[in-house]
Amino acid sequence: MTSDIGSSINALSTTRTSVYLTMAELETESLHFSVGILGISGGSLLLLVNNYGSSPDKYFIPHTALGVLLLIIAALLAYSGVRRSLAQSSLFSSVCLSVSALWCGSGLVHLLIGEGVVGASELKSSLVPGLAAFALALLILATVSILQREVVLFIICLSISLACGHQIAGLSSAGFGQSGTAACYLLVTLVGVYFGCGRLLSYITQGRVEAPGTELRKRALGQGLGLRGQEERNDVVPVGLVMNLLSASVLACPLLGVVPQLSVGHVPWLWTAGVFQVGVCILSFRYMDPLAATFYGLTSILRFAEGYTALLVAFSIFPSSPVPFPVVFSVLFFILALFSCQKGLSEGLYQLFYVAYTIALAAQPSLSFQAGAQGVQGALYVLSAVMLLVTSYNNVSANRIPTGEGVFKALVGHISSLSLRPHSQTSHTPYLGYSRYADAEVLGHACSVLAAFSITVSGGSRAPLGMMVLPWAVVAGGVLQLLVGSVAFSRGKTLESTAFLLYGVLWSVWGLTRYGGLYGDVRSFNLAVGIISFLLFNTLVTFGALLLNVTWLVYAATFQLIIISFLLDAVGALPYGYDIGVSIVFGLVSFYCFLSGLFNMTFLTPCLPQGQPLVRLSGTGGGKSICPHVPARKATAVHQIAEIMKSGGICGIPTDTVYVLVAACNRPEAVEKAYRCKQQAQDRPMSLWVSSINQLEPVRSLLSPLLWDFMSAAWPSSISMVIARGPWMEMFGLGESSKHIGTTQSIAIRNPDCAVATHLMNMVGPIAVTSANPTGEADTTHHNQVYAKLGDKVDGVLCDGPSPENIASTVVDCTKIDSGHIGFFRVGVIPKSQVLQIFTEVQKRHFHGQMNPGFEADQTESDLHLNFDSNITENQTITAQEDENTPSTDS
Repeated sequence: MTSDIGSSINALSTTRTSVYLTMAELETESLHFSVGILGISGGSLLLLVNNYGSSPDKYFIPHTALGVLLLIIAALLAYSGVRRSLAQSSLFSSVCLSVSALWCGSGLVHLLIGEGVVGASELKSSLVPGLAAFALALLILATVSILQREVVLFIICLSISLACGHQIAGLSSAGFGQSGTAACYLLVTLVGVYFGCGRLLSYITQGRVEAPGTELRKRALGQGLGLRGQEERNDVVPVGLVMNLLSASVLACPLLGVVPQLSVGHVPWLWTAGVFQVGVCILSFRYMDPLAATFYGLTSILRFAEGYTALLVAFSIFPSSPVPFPVVFSVLFFILALFSCQKGLSEGLYQLFYVAYTIALAAQPSLSFQAGAQGVQGALYVLSAVMLLVTSYNNVSANRIPTGEGVFKALVGHISSLSLRPHSQTSHTPYLGYSRYADAEVLGHACSVLAAFSITVSGGSRAPLGMMVLPWAVVAGGVLQLLVGSVAFSRGKTLESTAFLLYGVLWSVWGLTRYGGLYGDVRSFNLAVGIISFLLFNTLVTFGALLLNVTWLVYAATFQLIIISFLLDAVGALPYGYDIGVSIVFGLVSFYCFLSGLFNMTFLTPCLPQGQPLVRLSGTGGGKSICPHVPARKATAVHQIAEIMKSGGICGIPTDTVYVLVAACNRPEAVEKAYRCKQQAQDRPMSLWVSSINQLEPVRSLLSPLLWDFMSAAWPSSISMVIARGPWMEMFGLGESSKHIGTTQSIAIRNPDCAVATHLMNMVGPIAVTSANPTGEADTTHHNQVYAKLGDKVDGVLCDGPSPENIASTVVDCTKIDSGHIGFFRVGVIPKSQVLQIFTEVQKRHFHGQMNPGFEADQTESDLHLNFDSNITENQTITAQEDENTPSTDS
């Protein structure tokens, strides 16, 4: 009953805190909102002036200047969109990032025309595919906006969508569409300036002055989204779908005869989509959504490859791939689609179309993105639009469009051998420390698969650009591996981050050198020296993998063979077929790592084996499965630690001072375990902690009235009280383990001033406590140190970062309190003067007859005169004694 009440109170307080934070941060968020709205207004004003002032023969603003200005505004909008996405504002973030991508792509096209890279006659064919995509995307966002009664966003999206449509018409007939485009941008400018300035004025005046109609909607976080809202929502997925819509439009337009063929004018659109999808990948890791992050990481590789092909065609270079490499892509997309069905059946079906797309590419050795591939992209254009509508609406509405979310779970439920892993944002919390990102190893291994199989293509070095290898090796193996390494580093994975960063640099350098036209026929000793340095670094990674698991050891060792093949090629001594053989081996190992990562992330049982560490270091667990490290700020995490303790486990928890090791008093075997895990434990007896003095209510009659009132006045705090040992300890279910708490004469008891510890004790009852460090070592002041010092002896750690205090509690001797004397075994966080002041006030209340009402019936007037003489002065009553020879009590 107590546990249920505590959980309910904690949930209620969490809800109230969320609402409070929303209201408190409203003005700060309005600044980013104002920046986004005013940025859209500024870009609209720029295009308004250009369209009104331009003639059919000449642009009013030169192409180069227009392109640069649009890029600057696009960067500002991207910043605002990212900040708003992190503030859980899905719709506005999608609008900002979509408009940013629109102006980034069109700005780059104008820049290329202004610099003469693209002819002025190609302006129409270069702009139309991108404008068509954003006209549809913004129309969809406008529909969702009006359904959610977001009038300002509706006007902005609809007007820019119509402006794109008019601009397409204006490229065919300037008199028909140019004025319409300007009128649409005029409406955006007027609405945006009014609303943006109104929000900016409200921010400057701290809400005291607000223009009519410019108030932000004051809704609590997650309102209307149900329990699923904040845990599983990914606000940047719509932006990724817009980028898929953009690339599909660019690739399908030649099939429909809208443009003649892919050209260099389409590269800005495709690479803009690639860059924004890399951003969606990073933000998806922030949303603890590794499946979406992996998918958009892989699609970004395709975007760069498509743009690379269009760029080479402009220089009369037609890349080919004698090996049907895109089949590897199709296998990765197929497996990812199967596992993505757990998010929704529609998600998996949508990703299957990318399987069809990559198979269509594999059927074309020239990789010209023609014929079948264009047909699939036409289908993806329609599907991306539908998915954009469904996802955007579901992200902001309480009435969800069904996407088949429960189908995967229901199917797995009928298979007795499979057990789904519970999915929540806390399930991606790293064991040691905190991270704002989910685990990215699945994407890293997928990129290793792509990079490894891409270099199995053999061709003459005289025409390296003719082989379609560079984007796979540099983007997949290089850029994205560096991204994965950075995410792994943020999660505290030192070895894994080192490996991914090292491999990312090597893939980038080798890809640009060998397949970027920088290598040629010349074999260089200087290049060999550089490769040797990578060989030495990877040797250290391989030795480090001995401490991790067998899978990582094989992964690092096979990459060592890849580096050796690079070295042999650099010195001109590469045996025939060796590079292809080791590349295939490394690719297969990487594929197993990719598959096992996805499988083990989805299923609790069974798990694909990754092997135990071959070398273990004593005292730290040596790579063995680490106990749960869960964040203390989550009520579910505290409940998880409570369940571990109820099952007889011992855990490290934060307190109002330093970290401690705790066991439930009603589990004597756990108290024994906690006592034995400390060396020379007899020198450091354990103490007893309670969540409040109410937990001592069953033994109140066995304690003196003065002691009870002193406890009531001093707690909760960082004050431990040493009191006389008595039969009252049998009330806590300690059994034989009670001998480990305190000494034979006394026991230390405390009620900490820590909400987390108090909530935990409300669920498990009084706990036995000792310091979370070996005897004689310094106190543990961070959750990372708990496992580092005690190893696998700990069953769980509640993580709360650095301790609020680096000093232990103050230990007060209350064994002679009835005679008016208290002493100090240790002066810690609470100074001696403060303790004495509290005790003095309690004594004064007793002196004047103001004692605890619970004891009034048990005390007679003669007892009061016996214990307190009215002639005793304060200095005679209180004697602060410090006993340096008495063993101190932990915590």
